[in-house]
Amino acid sequence: MEWSWFPVQLSIIVALTATMMTLIIGIITAYWIVTKSIKGKAIIETIFFLPLVLPPTVIGFLLIVVFGKNSPPGQWIEWLTGRSLLFTSTAAIIAATIVAFPLMYQSVKTGFLSVDQQIISAAKVDGASGLQLLTVIILPLSIRAIITGMILSFTRAFGEFGATLMFAGNIPGSTQTIPAAIYLALETGETQIAWYYALISIGFSFILLFSINRTKRDS
Repeated sequence: MEWSWFPVQLSIIVALTATMMTLIIGIITAYWIVTKSIKGKAIIETIFFLPLVLPPTVIGFLLIVVFGKNSPPGQWIEWLTGRSLLFTSTAAIIAATIVAFPLMYQSVKTGFLSVDQQIISAAKVDGASGLQLLTVIILPLSIRAIITGMILSFTRAFGEFGATLMFAGNIPGSTQTIPAAIYLALETGETQIAWYYALISIGFSFILLFSINRTKRDS
């Protein structure tokens, strides 16, 4: 096994894309949960948080079942794109998005709940629509919590291994992320290369978590 920047580049691309996807989905779902009266809200939120406690191999297995060649979604995607979703960089992004989503959702929801209800009530009296409430009031006042959610989601997606290995594989130059590269390096006895990737991962994680602490201290 030779040292390559590809796992680092792919891990960053996967983490950035997954973070953007979790941000959009997290804002929509958190706003829906916080502002609407929904039956079975506890069950829905339990489902949202399942990726935090499920073994990564279970998540990977479920993704294969849902998007595999024998499933309707998998067959439709293969018909549309001409190839299976399995063992692609897109599969790595999907796996990273799923495992990172609970962290984004919880951070965004916490931010939304921290907004003063008197401000929201006053805006409603002035005729603000739901979209205006979200974009003009709730999102700006929740920005610190949202940034925290983005950093946590990026860090989680950057380090995702188990579900990604099962769903996207460990193909050098194609789907190999940093965790997969470390695994392969250890399997082949390339401890020095494993250390290089490990130190890069530790450095990224330290900087991002340090940023969260600075944000909290400055608030």
